[in-house]
Amino acid sequence: MSGISKILIANRGEIALRVLRACKELGIATVAVHSTADANAMHVRLADESVCIGPPPSRDSYLNIHQIVAACEITGADAVHPGYGFLSENAKFADILDAHGITFIGPTAEHIRLMGDKITAKKTAVELGIPVVPGSDGEVLPENALKIAREIGFPVLIKATAGGGGRGMKVAKNEAELEEAVSTARSEALAAFGNDAVYMEKYLGKPRHIEVQIVGDGAGNAIHLGERDCSLQRRHQKVWEEANSPALNVEQRMKIGQICADAMKKMKYRGAGTIEFLYENGEFFFIEMNTRLQVEHPITEAITGIDLVHEQIRVASGAGLSVTQDEIVFSGHAIECRINAEDPRTFVPSPGTITHFHAPGGLGVRVDSGAYAGYKIPPYYDSLIGKLIVHGRTRVECMMRLRRVLDEFVVDGIKTTLPLFQDLVSNQDIANGDYDIHWLEKYLAETSAK
Repeated sequence: MSGISKILIANRGEIALRVLRACKELGIATVAVHSTADANAMHVRLADESVCIGPPPSRDSYLNIHQIVAACEITGADAVHPGYGFLSENAKFADILDAHGITFIGPTAEHIRLMGDKITAKKTAVELGIPVVPGSDGEVLPENALKIAREIGFPVLIKATAGGGGRGMKVAKNEAELEEAVSTARSEALAAFGNDAVYMEKYLGKPRHIEVQIVGDGAGNAIHLGERDCSLQRRHQKVWEEANSPALNVEQRMKIGQICADAMKKMKYRGAGTIEFLYENGEFFFIEMNTRLQVEHPITEAITGIDLVHEQIRVASGAGLSVTQDEIVFSGHAIECRINAEDPRTFVPSPGTITHFHAPGGLGVRVDSGAYAGYKIPPYYDSLIGKLIVHGRTRVECMMRLRRVLDEFVVDGIKTTLPLFQDLVSNQDIANGDYDIHWLEKYLAETSAK
């Protein structure tokens, strides 16, 4: 790829391996960085070079900007792909790489900052013509909370401006609950993010979580690659994702996609990004924008045939987008199941050694995982060990294929969430595509009570 000769992958696990594969297909040399706990990881074994950047804790390794920049200088890497999580949405990291003449494979630091603060992101969305949830114009303080809540109408949702993963998020159903909700959200936000600022939105009762994948070239060109339905969540963490959403028709899909693409053109956004919405009663309401690659990006790749990491690298190198909007063809249906090293009933992490590992195969089946027999899953990081992605010509075909594939998937020696997906794929609500963001938690509560 013109302009980039060696990419350092500043991540671990399945996403590091995913990026490495894309680099190899493009003929670009790779550098893997790793903590001491990840010395035997698959991406480390397969990379052209590897550098140990510290002990197991993330703050001392994968979040250690100094060590990552030093690894670039040692190996001569002229670009960094951050994957997702860790430093992928860290504007300071992007600035530091730029100061060292190293290409950050992602958006500009300015856009990371702009969309990283939820209040600023919402204001920007309004300016760009993206529909938003009715809510506060800025930060909510104890003294103005009641006035704002009355204007919006109960129930309301209090959210941390710097938040994510459900932390610093509280619902107030009425005036009596408001004061405590604001106070608790502010305390949680301060503890989790070092910032107690919160804002307020209208609370939607039974919405779906719909997100639109976009890619921009930084010069005013941008495309959308359809939407994903990520409504099956536990504690605000996605578990099962689909593309396209069972809830949308073609007209709705193309309309919201074009709104997002047009907004990114106005921003002159560079790289891959995802604009997330709550969807209820035919209306979309902006939640946030993630200025990075998403965990669930493979289902978009499955229905479009477009490699999103290839596009990220192309754009970062100055080569521009490989396709125009009218060249994108949506084909079939895809589902992703996040395979975590967790007890499928209690969701307690289950680190340890994998004794047997057999990934399923066949037409329309993809497994993104760095796991293998004999691999020891460390206890220090996220419990995601792999992603199962299944594609079919129709949603029914996709579901039948998923049912077959789940019976083939073998991971022994640790507990995984595979049994949960075997239950879900046989559930009638899931078969009908009839679920919202609260469905899975209600289902889990009901099944655990039996």
